[in-house]
Amino acid sequence: MKKRFLKTRPVCKVTFELPPQAVNGARKVALVGDFNNWDSASSQMKRRKDGSFSLTIDLPVNSEYQFKYLIDDDRWENDWAADKYLSNNFGDCENSIVIL
Repeated sequence: MKKRFLKTRPVCKVTFELPPQAVNGARKVALVGDFNNWDSASSQMKRRKDGSFSLTIDLPVNSEYQFKYLIDDDRWENDWAADKYLSNNFGDCENSIVIL
């Protein structure tokens, strides 16, 4: 995950990335979280030539956002480079957190 804070606005450009090892040949990956109301259709990631996936979005600063990746509409994955993790209400799993 890469963060680029803007000087002109209270916004951070966050690039979310999943390496090829994490997606294991997936066809599509969605970034879902607080920032898009957990809508798996609104933030589809782009596949790179090396098999990784990435997406850059603008997020307001001074906040924390929970998120996960949905791989091929079937498997959930956390971000290996998340700022921290937080337990969620669905079983014994956690969500990734980005802190801005």
